[in-house]
Amino acid sequence: MTLLALDELVVLREGWREQGLRLVLTNGVFDLLHAGHVGYLQQARALGDLLVVALNSDASTRALKGPARPITPEADRAAVLVALRAVDYVLIFEAPTAEVVVAALRPDLYVKGGDYAGGDGALPDLDRLPEARIVLGYGGAVRLLPYAQGRSTSALIARIVQGHREPGAGNSSEAGRGSRPDTSL
Repeated sequence: MTLLALDELVVLREGWREQGLRLVLTNGVFDLLHAGHVGYLQQARALGDLLVVALNSDASTRALKGPARPITPEADRAAVLVALRAVDYVLIFEAPTAEVVVAALRPDLYVKGGDYAGGDGALPDLDRLPEARIVLGYGGAVRLLPYAQGRSTSALIARIVQGHREPGAGNSSEAGRGSRPDTSL
């Protein structure tokens, strides 16, 4: 469970290929890691011998999600991912898509969430998932995992914002504190 650069992973990938190890690759922002993310990564890892997570940098996240994202800086997001048992390696990439990562590592299996399905629901939407085109082009496999309804970072952010906007929102331990900020961990 290590954070590495792409060139380091390319060197390791040759050894994995020689050993006959099946590489699974996924990518994403993974901002405010939640149970949906964890379950997804566990499912992805179960499909191969090694799981590499390509993590969008802060700049690429802003380009994809807007100026208010990410909530959590890339170094922190990477540290959390590296700590997960299901994740073998993490790399941070700067581009809006992971096409360069996919082309360099040539995973045996590329995995994304079911929210990337095309109109029929079974195949990936190649317009929204250009990485899949690359994988299919060299004979690799693409797998869409079931999307965990209601388990998204956007929904989590919306609940947090809503909770802080409503009068009296928060848990009962906040009662009587007035306007002091909550500094507890």
